Amino acid sequence: MSRKYNVAIVGASGAVGEEILNVLEELEFPVNDILPLASARSAGQSVTFKNKDFVIKELTETTFEENDIDIAFFSAGGSISEKYAKYAVESGALVIDNTSHFRMDSDVPLVVPECNPEDIDAWQERGIIANPNCSTIQMVQILKPLDDAFDIKRVDVSTYQAASGAGKEGMEELVEELQAFFAFKLDEYKPKVFPHKLALNLFPHIDVFLENDYTKEEMKMVNETQKILHKQMEVSATCVRVPVLRSHSEAITIKFNQDFDIEKVKEILANAPGLKLADNVSKNLYPTPMMSTDTNDTFVGRVRRDNFDEKILHLWCCADQIRVGAATNAVRIALKWIENN
Repeated sequence: MSRKYNVAIVGASGAVGEEILNVLEELEFPVNDILPLASARSAGQSVTFKNKDFVIKELTETTFEENDIDIAFFSAGGSISEKYAKYAVESGALVIDNTSHFRMDSDVPLVVPECNPEDIDAWQERGIIANPNCSTIQMVQILKPLDDAFDIKRVDVSTYQAASGAGKEGMEELVEELQAFFAFKLDEYKPKVFPHKLALNLFPHIDVFLENDYTKEEMKMVNETQKILHKQMEVSATCVRVPVLRSHSEAITIKFNQDFDIEKVKEILANAPGLKLADNVSKNLYPTPMMSTDTNDTFVGRVRRDNFDEKILHLWCCADQIRVGAATNAVRIALKWIENN
């Protein structure tokens, strides 16, 4: 009989934590027991896994010492990971961290299993594997097989990121704003989560602005892509928040060092792990956020060559950032870790 694992989920009451439970069940993860963890405010609530209720417990400095945990998924914010991940590691658990806290640490692997599964083996350095930024994950799933085939020189990407990128609070704020609009009271609504009203609006501002006038979100896509693909390719990003509840979209422009055949590109994308090609404009078939929501795939379409430079490719993709961009990727990391170990 194959081994089963005791799994802790830190941030179990949040959007990503809830989705990790769903993905664990869907992907038939070998779970022995579940320990849902959160702050004192959420302790006592319950979550459901395989039709069984589990009571959320408060995360403390002694939680992992008192419980036998094999794998701990952290998705409760960088400050929580910074404080508590070490206790999970000290207890012997593997930490898979969904926050940005460990991503750029040189001794912590940053992994998208479809792109750099070999990096998982470096987990023993710190006992931690970092989950990349949601927008980075869906992009590198596309870039990796194309880089292997045609050698990418530069990537320019514009993201169209859903309200759920800011968690449950972001989705709730968008819904409240839409309700206010239909009640003719949108002018009176004061946003709390986002810097501007999102309903019937969009703004090129996700996370804080840095000294180079890029946002932190944009630089995450630059730095994380280079780390995951082990290549100092040129990357520039513009990240935009749009009034969509769930699933991020991206318009990606890729400059290759080599010539490419457009049909070969489509063949590569159709057969790459984690991707689904939706590209038939004669039938209005192309990825949309509604198409990708609640799925574990990145959908790719609008694949076309540039009109002026034969080495430039344009495409469009959508993926559920709570799943592909967080929960699904984290669970796939754990499955690959089990396979390797």
